[in-house]
Amino acid sequence: MLNVTGVNQFYGESHTLWDVNLHVPKGQCTVLMGRNGVGKTTLLECIMGLLPIKQGAISLNTRDISKAKAEERPYLGVGYVPQGRQIFPMLTVLENLSVGLPVRDKANRTIPDYIYQLFPVLHQMRHRYGGDLSGGQQQQLAIARALVVDPQLLILDEPTEGIQPNIVQEIGDIIQKLNIDFGLTVLLVEQKLPFARRVGDHFCLLDRGRNVANGAMKDLEQGLITEYLTV
Repeated sequence: MLNVTGVNQFYGESHTLWDVNLHVPKGQCTVLMGRNGVGKTTLLECIMGLLPIKQGAISLNTRDISKAKAEERPYLGVGYVPQGRQIFPMLTVLENLSVGLPVRDKANRTIPDYIYQLFPVLHQMRHRYGGDLSGGQQQQLAIARALVVDPQLLILDEPTEGIQPNIVQEIGDIIQKLNIDFGLTVLLVEQKLPFARRVGDHFCLLDRGRNVANGAMKDLEQGLITEYLTV
């Protein structure tokens, strides 16, 4: 579904991504992994059009989206949950969710019922301000907001960061349900190895802005973990 081929990216004079390749198969969950500062978020921001790429190509369903503007990507079928959630604290839960409605077909611009089925707490709190929610509830809101655009591909940047364990469990359940029951393709940046193993079908390891390994999650062996993931 998503293919990143030979992508190079620069911050000023700093070369941050070096000939990065990434393949995200349709209907499966791919986990992008690596220590802090190796380029994972930078790669996601390139995929989302938030950062320009110097060289290479990014394609979605064989369509080249390398030059598409960031605001066009949701219309192409991509939902994005950024690191740190970035919900609107002074908007209600319902108003936060409604931000994505213009992307939907004109005849169907309502919050899908399954959103509240997946996140019942959001229905209970739909008239509360986003800033009044707990960190875990805000993360659920951020995921739900990305789903409102009815994406084919859901991209999440460290959705378990700073979240209490019971909500981490719920988020894992939801990712698996979206992936398995809804057939949604998922690209996930995650530092927690048990969580990554639980939800991921495939992994891609980055180190210093370069690909160092990729494969089926079951093939992520201890040598790679020690060399590229252990802090």
